[in-house]
Amino acid sequence: MSKERIGELLVREKLISPAQLKKAKDRSQRDGSRLGHELTKLGFVDEGDLTTFLSRHFGVPSVSLAEIDVPENIIQLIPKEVAERHQCLPINRSGAVLVVAMADPSNIYAIDDLKFMTGYNIEPVVASETALEAAIYQYYGSSKEEVADINYDEILGELELDDVDFVDNTTAMDVNDLAAASEDAPVIRLVNHILVDAIKQGASDIHVEPYEKEFRIRFRVDGVLDEVMRPPIKLKNAITSRLKIMSSLDIAERRLPQDGRIKLKMGRNKEMDFRVSVMPTLFGEKVVLRLLDKSNLELDMTKLGFDPEPLKIFKEAIHRPYGMCLVTGPTGSGKTTSLYSALSELNKVSENISTAEDPVEFNLPGINQCQMHENIGLNFAASLRCFLRQDPDIIMVGEIRDFETAEISIKAALTGHMVLSTLHTNDAPSTVNRLLNMGIEPFLVTASLNVIVAQRLARRICKDCKEEYKVPQETLIDMEVPEEWLDRPVYHGAGCATCNETGYKGRVAFYEVMAAGDELKEYILQGYSTAELKQEAVRLGMDTLRRAGVKKMLEGVTTPEEVARNTAPDR
Repeated sequence: MSKERIGELLVREKLISPAQLKKAKDRSQRDGSRLGHELTKLGFVDEGDLTTFLSRHFGVPSVSLAEIDVPENIIQLIPKEVAERHQCLPINRSGAVLVVAMADPSNIYAIDDLKFMTGYNIEPVVASETALEAAIYQYYGSSKEEVADINYDEILGELELDDVDFVDNTTAMDVNDLAAASEDAPVIRLVNHILVDAIKQGASDIHVEPYEKEFRIRFRVDGVLDEVMRPPIKLKNAITSRLKIMSSLDIAERRLPQDGRIKLKMGRNKEMDFRVSVMPTLFGEKVVLRLLDKSNLELDMTKLGFDPEPLKIFKEAIHRPYGMCLVTGPTGSGKTTSLYSALSELNKVSENISTAEDPVEFNLPGINQCQMHENIGLNFAASLRCFLRQDPDIIMVGEIRDFETAEISIKAALTGHMVLSTLHTNDAPSTVNRLLNMGIEPFLVTASLNVIVAQRLARRICKDCKEEYKVPQETLIDMEVPEEWLDRPVYHGAGCATCNETGYKGRVAFYEVMAAGDELKEYILQGYSTAELKQEAVRLGMDTLRRAGVKKMLEGVTTPEEVARNTAPDR
């Protein structure tokens, strides 16, 4: 029985409303989860009522797993990975029949899979999803999502280091030896634990770095790198090769950079992507992994850190029928998240949205995303030309890097399309001169530009150890805090277990939103310098990055140190 049929029956039984069914269906399709799971998760139907309903309509018994003690020899008939994938548990066997508790007894693919794998005829019974998750954990041990502390010393103790020889980077190493070393069980465990530990700590990047006499692994958490371990240097080739094998890269090629991806399954419905970059260095290959967790992708603009007035200006700009909206800032400042948030806001059935990205970090349903491949000539300019033949309404260009891309983007903005893109500049006013320096005429810049947003990411104060503290008034004056705000309290994090004694947990964005109004466009045409444009933009109401940071500091969101670290003085 299909999801739609189950939903219709639930509506007919008046267990849920049509509106609730639609919302659960949308979430089910978006996350790839079961409809029943979303209905109970959203609180639209009680899990016990759903189990009773499924039992009645499919004509199969329901069971309470808490009251059953399953023998070990029955549990061993279905591996843990299969039980987690199909959300099922073997509970009894009689002759050639295996009784299996399932959350969805209509899943014929799961039943066929179990029948083929076990060799038994499968007799399904219904159990609640929560009970199944608890039972799978009970009988199979710790789940993949368990967050117990990782003891690296214990894992390293399992490695026979005497059997692993250091190979100089200039010396050829047999590919079979590399593969064999990387498939050693303790090496696999160590690499898996590094990846899981990075997810637990909320890291955005993992750096695996070889040096002449040492080998270290660092995580970037909330924008700051921190060393987590120093494995023996003899392990560097084994660990690097293991990561390359997981990324489907060539382990024999150690002289050229390579890029790949790792997909890690975290339980039944959660997947984590790692973007992998391998770079040859003097003493071996450095590997950097970027963690891409779609479940943590925040697309709600109000939660990104936008203040109400700048947010209003930005939304007005992206909702215009045509023009160009630029987001600027250094690598890792959250530009992609801001663009994805804008696209999410604009994503409607009536709009044709195409993006050119390098790389595509997250898949956004309803949006046509194109991955760049420079080696075959598919770059931003080539993609833009193709987009313009595809009847577009909204175009997103990952980055404007050269005159050709800038020229096509501006022409698209002038011919009735909304164009979103990024640039690497220090602040919003300097973006104008960057475009002019690329060779774009001033009248084209003013005719196409809607808004420029500059941004930075700073660490948030940990909510569990947040406390007020005294900052010298001279420090606040040096940070350009307005005189009328000097008596406001300032906070920091004292350090606790939640934030790993750092005083920070999570990040917040500072935004500098410069609307390209008529007055400002006139200054651009008159050839004002970056400093003069900034001065006029501030006069017209723009908050600079420093002022935006000061506001977040006085709201108790971040600290003076973070404001100073991420923003430059205005004077």
